[in-house]
Amino acid sequence: MIKTIRSGLWTCSRCLRQTSRARHQPRRWLSSAPSAVQLDTPHIPIDYSPTDLTHDDSLLRHIFDSPAFKDFSKPLFKVTSGENVGLFRNKYLTSPQGFLTFANVTINRAQKLVDKVLDASTLEDFKAIVRDLDRLSDLLCRVLDVSDFVRVTHPDEKTQAAASQAWSLVYQYMNQLNTTTGLSDQLGKALANPEVMASWNEEEQTVATLLQQDFMKSAIHLPKESRDQFVDLSQSISELGSHFVQYMQPEQRFLDFPSSKFYGMNPQMARRYTRGGTIRLPILSPEATMALRTVHDEDTRKAIYYATRTASGRSIQVLEAMLKSRAELAKLSGFESYGQMALHDKMMAKTPESVHQFLLALSKHNAPLVEEEVAGLLREKNEKQQSAATELQPWDKDYYMESIRLSMRSRRRKNDFLSAYFSLGTVMQGLSRLFTRLYGIRFVPRDTLPGETWHPDVRRLDVVSDTDGHVAVLYCDLFYRDDKSPNPAHFTVRCSREILEGEILEAAERNGAGVEVEGLPTFESPIEAANDGMHVSRQSGTIKQLPTIALVCDFEENQGHKGPALLDYYQMETLFHEMGHAIHSILARTSLQNVAGTRCATDLAELPSTLMEHFCADPSVLGLFARHYATDEPLPYKMVVDKLHVARRFEASERESQIILAMLDQQYHSSLPSQDKFDSTEVFLGIQRKFGKLPSDPPGTRWQGFFGHLSGYGSTYYSYLFDQVLSRRVWQVVFSAGQNGAALDRANGERLKENLLKWGGSRDPWRCLSDTLRDERLIDGDEKAMRLVGSWVVNDDPHS
Repeated sequence: MIKTIRSGLWTCSRCLRQTSRARHQPRRWLSSAPSAVQLDTPHIPIDYSPTDLTHDDSLLRHIFDSPAFKDFSKPLFKVTSGENVGLFRNKYLTSPQGFLTFANVTINRAQKLVDKVLDASTLEDFKAIVRDLDRLSDLLCRVLDVSDFVRVTHPDEKTQAAASQAWSLVYQYMNQLNTTTGLSDQLGKALANPEVMASWNEEEQTVATLLQQDFMKSAIHLPKESRDQFVDLSQSISELGSHFVQYMQPEQRFLDFPSSKFYGMNPQMARRYTRGGTIRLPILSPEATMALRTVHDEDTRKAIYYATRTASGRSIQVLEAMLKSRAELAKLSGFESYGQMALHDKMMAKTPESVHQFLLALSKHNAPLVEEEVAGLLREKNEKQQSAATELQPWDKDYYMESIRLSMRSRRRKNDFLSAYFSLGTVMQGLSRLFTRLYGIRFVPRDTLPGETWHPDVRRLDVVSDTDGHVAVLYCDLFYRDDKSPNPAHFTVRCSREILEGEILEAAERNGAGVEVEGLPTFESPIEAANDGMHVSRQSGTIKQLPTIALVCDFEENQGHKGPALLDYYQMETLFHEMGHAIHSILARTSLQNVAGTRCATDLAELPSTLMEHFCADPSVLGLFARHYATDEPLPYKMVVDKLHVARRFEASERESQIILAMLDQQYHSSLPSQDKFDSTEVFLGIQRKFGKLPSDPPGTRWQGFFGHLSGYGSTYYSYLFDQVLSRRVWQVVFSAGQNGAALDRANGERLKENLLKWGGSRDPWRCLSDTLRDERLIDGDEKAMRLVGSWVVNDDPHS
């Protein structure tokens, strides 16, 4: 199936300004000489080997810590042209109309590729099919990704509308391709030909198999009547999922209490909902969550707990309808369950039973830690009540956890001033320094040209390798704005893909007459035209699209004084996490876009980002950058230790909650929803009672109606737990848990890069993991391997 394989993360783009384009004299590119497509003078790479690397490092901090960040519009270097270069330097995207032009041009080019694949008949034709289909997918992604980026967030309504229309045009065309059998049939012939298979390298074989699996999953092999039913069911599931997330409601929307019942809660917070001595508490509110942590009166907490854990009957009906429809869709496609359908091709786990084995092992090894934490909560309850309580109630958990944490915080000698050591500029500087030491790459600030970005806040960083030169472009939009989503995200606008000589010749032929066409951009060279004006790289005789990445966060500017924006510890951790995704996209510069960067097994995609959370807590890494913004004093590491000690006090209990939700996700996507008497509430409460050490929800509650991730994850919710365990193992084994400076050792970084990061999705992820950890027990990726991973949750021995 031809489709985008994006993560679906939210991203933002703003202020695409329409400006008039200066017209250039047409230039003739087409030549019969073979060298015509080999030399591209305007695109000879810049020399990225400055004599003073300290300049780039200092400038990096300056552009993010400048007090006048929003007004920091003067170019750092000489800008020679005022021409609108287009968003992300895509020359089509200089105006709203450009999105529609881009979409129509793309569809015309895509159709030529479709015709080529459908007409394939010779051995050489079939050998080219996998790259043709990958290019077809890339063409569609070029429009869909940037249009989706713009249509959701751009402040200009005309630009939003044009991007939405462009997205719809291409998405509609893509769906037409997915309902015809010709492409699937031709790919099947290629895969069945031993000579074709022998001619493909590992990456090409992987992509061909992935594409075939996508076609099969879309039911294209079924009779037309069944295919139509598949489309109808898929549409229904999409609508039910959207409705479930958008309209989830509690059974009771408000609770009323005398204000005297809220003793213990922050008075300012309580006052917000107080009228005439009565507090009217919205159930789905941060204040309800805070009340469970702080209100002293147990009966009040009990009432709030019941209300916050009881979804409306309508929400449960929609959820169960979605689960039943998914089960029906899987059966129609020839699978025993939706979980089996979702896991079999793009997940390391492969089968529901493998996921079950992982979660069982994880639960077994985590349970003793939870029991210790529960015992601590009971002791706290007895001390506060001056009684001999033997049982912890569900509405006790958050309250006594907060009580213990508050006591831990009160024993500190100093307040938490960590943010003074994490100015945004120093953190960005630290990330660049870390990546330089581990991978030999650094961030180099570059001026943006007119029309290239969507807001004055946006900073462009070129990612530069000490061996390969310019390897990626990173656009950083890091400050909060009213029209931005509050969700931090990494978004790959264009991923790596090799541009073949034939594509460059096609570009030359399209423009060979030297006549400009109204509404179409002009390009300096065939290579520039082949990538829509965006950046390319040249290495070892190949030309590739440069990964182009947008990093979006919602950090508050420091408005209290003229100093830099200061991040708290968790914001700093978030930036490290998102940079982990970015570094995966940067280092995995594959030849085929279907497996570039984070387009790997879904349950491997969070490993690089979660691993970065270990780095940001390491003293040697913090020593690279964490200095007081005013005094330049280094960070006292004891402050970080104290912070993490409090934050991780109930880590095992929090993990148990996630294990139970992952188990629930698996049960909901098994064959159970196909049964007439399927009851989602009984399934949830049964899992809690069987596997939980914490008090389970009381009868009458039905929290699953608030589990919005069921819509998007669909039997893959375990992935984050899986990657948490894997990242911890990589941290211990590859980086020796940071001991003796191992977190900054280039050899360790190269080990991770060469065995895992650089492959993207082009190599079996179990092989990547086995090679990285040097652990042959993982190579088969079977249930035994999944069980082994589950056992690592509390084991600090890198040899076990």
